[in-house]
Amino acid sequence: MAFIDYYKILGLSKDATEADIKKAYRKLARKYHPDLNPNDKEAEVRFKELNEANEVLSNVENRKKYDQHGAEWKNAEAYEQARKSTQSQQNPFGNRTQQREGGNFSENDYSDFFSSMFGGENSRSESRSVKFKGQDFSAILHLNLKDVFKTHQRTLTVNGRNIRLTIPAGVNDGQIIKIAGHGGIGVNGGPNGDLILTFEIENQTQFKRDNAHLYVTVDLDIYTALLGGEITIETLDSKVKLTVKPETQNGTKVKLKGKGFPIYKKEGEFGDLIITYLLKIPTNLTEKEKELIYELTQLRKL
Repeated sequence: MAFIDYYKILGLSKDATEADIKKAYRKLARKYHPDLNPNDKEAEVRFKELNEANEVLSNVENRKKYDQHGAEWKNAEAYEQARKSTQSQQNPFGNRTQQREGGNFSENDYSDFFSSMFGGENSRSESRSVKFKGQDFSAILHLNLKDVFKTHQRTLTVNGRNIRLTIPAGVNDGQIIKIAGHGGIGVNGGPNGDLILTFEIENQTQFKRDNAHLYVTVDLDIYTALLGGEITIETLDSKVKLTVKPETQNGTKVKLKGKGFPIYKKEGEFGDLIITYLLKIPTNLTEKEKELIYELTQLRKL
């Protein structure tokens, strides 16, 4: 099996943190994503390499196995079991000191035994009996903010297979979910791998999202601010009438409970919509308007 340097693929060193790995993967995945590079075979291959590297290095256990066993990281457990089994056979009396120090089991024996277990000519029947989980696949799903306002279904094509998914309302940007059994096919009857799906949610609305809460700035004319009145504003999925109190100040915040974004995995529950009023000063005043405003300023001085 050819060795693949996953750290090199992501442009990282072996001491990279989990945050470094995530940042590097997302940056490069965007660059080489097939949707952005149609009919580019080189970008397609690069994207697959990035997914494979991320699948290994972003998982603590997989990364540990990869760092220790390299290209044979998937066979690490069988590797260890084989080593222990051979140690036990060469030390039948169970002397703990000998087992801890390796007994008569040399590094060469270790390598030779592993080679015979997983690739030697004399062990094909043994290797066929070992079951391995299929490879996990990684994918990025690009959605708009309004797409995840409601629970909906979507069909994805992964390695030529169509997978029908239910996307829960309230999914966050960058959120990762695992879909069991939709990865690579298991080896020797082992379980299939999983599909690791990362959501990238683009916000093209006037609302700012913070988990389930939405924030928006609403223009308010000075006359309504002074005298009070009623205005109509848009939420993410409807329109709402609001009563403005007289003498409302610039920057006043109003909270509309339950008019925000759906709470993830809590059907029918929503966050709040927080509105900030921005007073708009009138322009292009007529002479009459200027005269009335001047009279008003004089009254305020009394």
